[in-house]
Amino acid sequence: MSEPKPAANNSELLRGEPDDGHHRVTYVELFFDLVFVFAVTQLSHTLAAQFDAWGVLQAFILMLAVWWVWIDTSWVTNWLNPDRTPVRAVIFGLMLAGLGLSISIPKAFGDRAILFAVCYGVMQVARSIFAMWATPRDEEALRTNFTRILAWHCAGAAFWLAGASAPDAWRLGLWAVAVVIASAGPLTRFWTPGLGASAVSDWNVEGGHMAERCGLFIIIALGESILVTGATFADAPWKAWTIVGFVSSFVASLAMWWIYFDLGAEAGSREIADADDPGRLARLAYTYLHLPIMAGVIVTAVGDEFVLDHPDGHGELRTLLTVVGGPLLFLTGAILFKRAVRGFFQLSHLVGIGLLGGMLAAGALLTSLPPALLSVLSTTCLVVVAVWESWSFNAHHHTTQTSAKHD
Repeated sequence: MSEPKPAANNSELLRGEPDDGHHRVTYVELFFDLVFVFAVTQLSHTLAAQFDAWGVLQAFILMLAVWWVWIDTSWVTNWLNPDRTPVRAVIFGLMLAGLGLSISIPKAFGDRAILFAVCYGVMQVARSIFAMWATPRDEEALRTNFTRILAWHCAGAAFWLAGASAPDAWRLGLWAVAVVIASAGPLTRFWTPGLGASAVSDWNVEGGHMAERCGLFIIIALGESILVTGATFADAPWKAWTIVGFVSSFVASLAMWWIYFDLGAEAGSREIADADDPGRLARLAYTYLHLPIMAGVIVTAVGDEFVLDHPDGHGELRTLLTVVGGPLLFLTGAILFKRAVRGFFQLSHLVGIGLLGGMLAAGALLTSLPPALLSVLSTTCLVVVAVWESWSFNAHHHTTQTSAKHD
């Protein structure tokens, strides 16, 4: 996936070199993301409606599908210029298919399986075909990479369609194979018989753009969490425990925003922009390690809904797993992401993971607490991490400045 050359004329569809060293996210890309606000909402509602082993597994497969179709599109628009009319037309077509995919999520394992599979397959395959067509013939490495990607997407689409057409008992297994194919593609550098594998060094991405795109997706997930919290609170009786649960849920969203955006997002953007092999960092830090971050936000939103539905009395196992497990999943993704861009594990995050893990281990005890109080404890762990990280950075920055003055 070679670095695009500057556009020679208006017919070129590849991005040129950025004027200021950084391609900004375009309005059409933001417009495309609106579909995924709906998709994330559908995922959280679907998980909340059937929170058992079977429902969690189904929601996990659907979440992976949503993530891969979004991140794959983000990779393509890192190379193709969304300000060109043909590229915009394709993005609008992807939006329509994405809307169909989002609509079908609650019944994807039921009578809307065909709609989900067709929309997913169309998005992945059609986008790859267009990318091949839009790439000039002198960009041989990029065209070959799109050919490999198309082959993988066709294989995945076959399993999505087979699963949708198969009996219900077979669907989960076939779709699990489909998401394994989607997840393994970048890891294997899209190795294809006869074409071999891509060289990661050829995956020249515009790092600032990729970092901004993924940051905006986390904003989408956090925004959906706030929407769920607000809508549930609006319909709930405003008792003391309900208000406590509402405030705790909101503060948890703020803490997750702080943990991701205050230092991590900016550090990631700098590192990938300065990296000698930005494709490798983009594959690890943004393609894979953002998945648990997003999943953690979605699971936390489900937990907020459970808390506000029943804020007092005794909790349930599902409340514990979501209210504590969501932040734990988020922090796990955050520490791995920051490890990938900074090179070390942050103590504040390790402590937060330890505290939340301890809460899960003490499940029998904590399920006897009112769900709103359980939410407060979980939120406190996130706040501790956010404050600790900011304090640690500021203290280090102050020490560095003081040492520089003395030198």
